Parts: sequence; structure tokens; C-alpha cells
Amino acid sequence: MARSVNKIILLGNVGKDPEFRATAGGTTVANFSLATTDRTKDQTGNWTDRTEWHNLVAFQRTAEIVRDYVKKGSKLYIEGKIQTRSWDDKTSGEKKYRTEVLVNELVLLSGKGEGGSEGGGGYSRSGSSSYDQRSSGPSDDLVNSTEITDDDIPF
Repeated sequence: MARSVNKIILLGNVGKDPEFRATAGGTTVANFSLATTDRTKDQTGNWTDRTEWHNLVAFQRTAEIVRDYVKKGSKLYIEGKIQTRSWDDKTSGEKKYRTEVLVNELVLLSGKGEGGSEGGGGYSRSGSSSYDQRSSGPSDDLVNSTEITDDDIPF
């Protein structure tokens, strides 16, 4: 049997504050949207932006990280897989569909004061269930103090 791959990588901004709920079994679930934007030139040479909205779902510890650190505007790096759910609408009886990204890995990219995260943290559902909040130690001071000018660029 042939092997297949269902993996998505997204880098974008959260569209609105995440929503949270718990399943009957007590599992924490976070639902939120992420915007990614492609910039292309049109036929007249003008740049145009096309924003795509992605529905994301996180479970258990990842949902707790979303609850504690993510809000509207947060910049995130996401790895996950695509899943489409279907159900019958209770009022109309028609079949409804929703395509979502099930979050496996989440990295907070926003800095302090930017979209609510403290920046640099990462969490992966694969393997350990601990959250790796990377410290903002002396290396951040070095990065912030190092200025790059046009003279430093070799081209």
C-alpha cells in the first residue's frame, strides 16, 4: 500500500480571540482562525494581497497554551494536518462541512506586547507533553543591540 502525507505548515496571525470548550470527557479544545497572506503582482504591475483564513483546532495541552498565550493578532507558526468534518444541520437537515487544521505543533512568534504572547515559546504534541517556554536571556540583548546598516549588506 502506498504511503500518503497530510501535513500543513502555516505562518500567520490570529484573526480573533480563540474560543474554548471542554468535551464530555474533559478534554480542553481551542478553536481559532489564522490568516496567511500571499502577495503577487497583477497584470498592471501592482502588488495585490490575497488573505486566506484557516480554521484551527487544538486539543489538551496545546489548547491550554493557546488559552494562556494566544489572542487576536498573535503571530504563530503552526504545523498540523487537514481534516474535514461533516454533520447534519439541526434546523435545515442539510449536510454541512468544515475543513480544519488539527494543530500538532505551535510556536509563539509575537514579541512582548505583540498579540499577547511572550514570544519564542514552542510546543509539540509529538513526544513530550511539556511546554518549552524559551527564555529571553542575554542573547536577546545581543540581537537587539546589533544594528545592520546598508554598508553591511554585500550586494
